[in-house]
Amino acid sequence: MGGRLIHGHRLQRRTFLADLGMGFAGLALGSLLAEDGAAEDAASPGRPHFPAKAKSVIWLFMAGGVSHMEGFDPKPALNKYAGKSLAETPWKDAFETPFVKENFRPFVAGNTRTFREKIFPLQVGYRPRGQSGIEVSDWWPHVGSCVDDLAFVRSFWTTDNDHGAQLQFHTGRHISDGYFPTIGAWVHYGLGALNENLPQFVVMGNHIGDCCGGMQVHMANYLGAEHDGVVLNEANPLPFGKPGGKVYREEQAANFELVRQLNGLTAIEYPEDAAIRARIKAYELAFRMQTSVPDIFDLRGESAKTLEEYGSGFGRQLLAARRLVERGVRFIQIYHGGGGAGAWDAHSGLKKNHEANCAAVDKPIATLLRDLKQRGLLQETLVVWGSEFGRTPGTEGADGRDHHPFGFTCWLAGGGVKGGIVHGATDELGLLATENRHYVTDLHATVLNQLGLDSRKLEIPGRKRLDIDHGRPIREILA
Repeated sequence: MGGRLIHGHRLQRRTFLADLGMGFAGLALGSLLAEDGAAEDAASPGRPHFPAKAKSVIWLFMAGGVSHMEGFDPKPALNKYAGKSLAETPWKDAFETPFVKENFRPFVAGNTRTFREKIFPLQVGYRPRGQSGIEVSDWWPHVGSCVDDLAFVRSFWTTDNDHGAQLQFHTGRHISDGYFPTIGAWVHYGLGALNENLPQFVVMGNHIGDCCGGMQVHMANYLGAEHDGVVLNEANPLPFGKPGGKVYREEQAANFELVRQLNGLTAIEYPEDAAIRARIKAYELAFRMQTSVPDIFDLRGESAKTLEEYGSGFGRQLLAARRLVERGVRFIQIYHGGGGAGAWDAHSGLKKNHEANCAAVDKPIATLLRDLKQRGLLQETLVVWGSEFGRTPGTEGADGRDHHPFGFTCWLAGGGVKGGIVHGATDELGLLATENRHYVTDLHATVLNQLGLDSRKLEIPGRKRLDIDHGRPIREILA
């Protein structure tokens, strides 16, 4: 519809409606724009495509590259061949396999160090755990006690041999392709809110370093800023979320209303500006969050035993995650060891590095699993544990291991996933994924599937995704 002329300029219908009064714009901006046809809400209807097995996800990410062999895929053959080069083992031709040639040729062609490395023996013992008898290293005794609730996938692979793999692990795309929506953003986009007073995609822990995609690891990118992860922290749960000085709540509410009206007028003028829509939603959510978010970190109602079991630091973030799940938050992404390349990056001193890091996270993670199970929440909460890649069977320097994207382990628990099983495998050295290989987007597809989402029904107009971007659910581990 055309607009009327004022001082020689055509006034658009939406502008004319806005000029009728500030109150009109402040009533129901979303409804007004929808009726006017001026803008489309980027959010999906917020309904699953089919019955869901899980309501929420707790995504635990260990930044830097955890050794799968000293973790959840022990390899005694490393001790047998210790000190030998790869060429002196039965796996001397491993990098000539079709799997490697098809997916890793540029990396292998330019990296001869892998072939010169001496096999590095296991740096820790391991033993069977639980009734299922799954072997887990002695650095993970507490998580090991929960193996009957876990599904281990020992055959993940990715293509980035540097820490850009942290971004690839979350988006499915190599960092050289640019930035794409992360798994948490897709969940937020696909399902929307269970609790209107809390963000539905929460991020906690140390940010991943800028060299690895930085904050892009929890960004929605082309889905729109309203689907980005909201960063919370225990010390200051909602930065700038409280009124300053002697500002009363009623006064602040009036300020928010004025800002909302001004943003609303701008949104009517520029209906296709996703940043404006996101800003309006952010202001509205921020006002509602002022009491809801600090309550998440107010642990006075928790028992002394619970606080002791979770511990401080990383443990408090996991306790907050449980409390967020109880309040209906969809996706909680928690980093451990972020910053720079990541704390788990053990090019030297692997034993010291992994001992310390495992000690910091092992008991809190096990406590979270037991706590969720005891409260009846595990069956509807999917817990995912992972790292961007594993580490090499060979040594780097005197006592470290290098990056290793060719095969590594992640595990899942709850949310309709079978417990006490192992799916996929690497060879005896932990060198290559050999059975039931899964590119990292298969993990994404599994998470979405358990939430009742089909990623192919989340396509964005003008944004055709590659088949590998979607992945496929790992149905072998699903109950």
